[in-house]
Amino acid sequence: MAGKIKKAIDEIILQRSKGNPTLVLTTKTKLSIKGIDVELYRNDSPDDPEVLEKINRIANEFGLKLTL
Repeated sequence: MAGKIKKAIDEIILQRSKGNPTLVLTTKTKLSIKGIDVELYRNDSPDDPEVLEKINRIANEFGLKLTL
């Protein structure tokens, strides 16, 4: 199933920003610094287990639980 990476990224951004545009940009920047370029992933992007694991670790660092 494609798109899990995009969904996980969107969920992190939504949980951290709660709709605040400034926090959306800050969260995207933090993900980029940690090696996840949010612009590379779309709903039809293939799922890479290593990237998904990295995103899960980042979510844990942020204190978030992903529902994927």
